Formats: sequence, C-alpha cells, structure tokens
Amino acid sequence: MSISASLRSRLLLAAVSLGVCAQSLPTTAHAAASEACTNGGFTLTLPDGRVLSGQSGYKISRSALQANSLIHVKGRYIEFDLNVSTFAVYNYTLTGAANPLDITGGVRTVLFTRKEPALGTQTLNSGDLEIQLSAPDLQFRRQGSTLKMKIQAKDCAQGGIFQMEPETDNDADVVVTHTLASPGIFYFTNPYTGKVNFGNANFIRGKDSPQMAAKLFQSETETVWTVKSGGRMGGVLGEDAVEDSPAASACVQDCQAQNQIRGSVPVLDPIYEGSDGGDDD
Repeated sequence: MSISASLRSRLLLAAVSLGVCAQSLPTTAHAAASEACTNGGFTLTLPDGRVLSGQSGYKISRSALQANSLIHVKGRYIEFDLNVSTFAVYNYTLTGAANPLDITGGVRTVLFTRKEPALGTQTLNSGDLEIQLSAPDLQFRRQGSTLKMKIQAKDCAQGGIFQMEPETDNDADVVVTHTLASPGIFYFTNPYTGKVNFGNANFIRGKDSPQMAAKLFQSETETVWTVKSGGRMGGVLGEDAVEDSPAASACVQDCQAQNQIRGSVPVLDPIYEGSDGGDDD
C-alpha cells in the first residue's frame, strides 16, 4: 500500500534530519550486541501485587489470574503491560535509560499502544501462566483450551527485542494488530533499504519482523498481520531494523531471530553510519 501524502512529507523531514544528525553520531563501530543489554533485566508486577524478579522460573496458577488483568513488565530499557487472557501487549515503551547504543536520545518514548492478537472467543484462561526470567531475557507461556501463546522479550536498548508466537489446535491463522503511538512514531518506507520501518524524525528506527506471517493492512500508524499457527511476529530496533538482511526463513516451531540470518550484514541507513552491523539476536 502506498504511503500517504502526509507520511511522504514526514519521511522527507526524517531524511533531512538523518542527513544532519548522522554527522553527530560516533563514527567508530558499535560494540557487540550485548552492550545494548548492559544491566538489563525485567521486574514483573502481577495483578495481585506480587513482584517477580531475578533469574528464576515461575508458574502462576490460573486461579490467581483474573480474566483480562494486566502484568506490568518493567526493565531498564523496555516497559509494557501484558493481558494475561490474550497476551495482548499494551504501551510498549523505550525508557530512554543511558546506554552507548541508546536510540532515544535519553527520551522516554512509547513505541506501540498495542500489539494485539484477535482471538475471538478463545482465551488462555484455562491454563496456568509460565514465566522464565533470565536477564536480560523474559519468556511468557500460557495454554488455553484451544490455543497456546508465547512471548519472548529482551531488555535491551536495541536489537531483536520482542517476539509473539501463537499456536492454534486447528492450525488456524491469528490476526495481530500493531498500533503505533502517534503522532511521534510512524511507519514509512526507508529510502535507503526500501523496507517499511517505524520510527521518528530523530534516531529511532524499528521494524516489524514477521515469520510465517502476511501483511493485511498498512497505514501510517497501524499494521495488521495474519500469522500462521506456530509462526511469529517479532520486533527489532536500531541497526537490526536497517540491515540489508534477507527475509525470515519458514519456521513454525520455537522460532528465533537467528532463524533469519547469522553474522554481520551491511547497515544501509546512514543514521547508523560507522556501524559494522551486528548479529540479529
């Protein structure tokens, strides 16, 4: 779908900003991807007020999870809320915490108001919630009567930072809607890569990362995807979002970002000029 006139004008502004701002960025190569995750790690506040943290696994009984209640996920670099019944994600936010690979300029920034699967009458309410914390990583798993959902997240300033995986008993597709926090964040076709990115007119660059998924709709602030059972909707930030990388491989079980590519690839957008690329972890 072609971008709107207003989006084209905003992209022109972004391109001009890129040409100016790129000169102020360090010209030395970025450190390893692990530097983006320095001191990263999540603390979870459950609907009943309990707080989970550290390096451990947890199983939360279904009786302790009120339908459609929210878990608040707070990291050094990333924050969001999770609906326990649907695994919808709300208010996905970059905190702006200091890091050499920060892309926010130190400004707290909401990227998405929602990443929401359309489950109809299906829910996850019949199952217990499994949580694995292993800084900077987080994993949620829950199984309802007819579907399973898994979310993986990393608390990092950039890189491969999010993944949602639905799995249905009848192999039905799941529609997932991503809504950006407008007006500050918008989708655009990157003139350097030809790919659709989201970001702002400063340093933020991100990309939806589908695997076994197809785009149904695209606007300046929203995308709608249909995801195969066992596929995933991922998200990458920073260098990984503007690499000259191939499309994800076909994968419908325990898909990881490394199913896409291994090793360094060129970073085409001059906003990250001087980078040597990096692994899409």
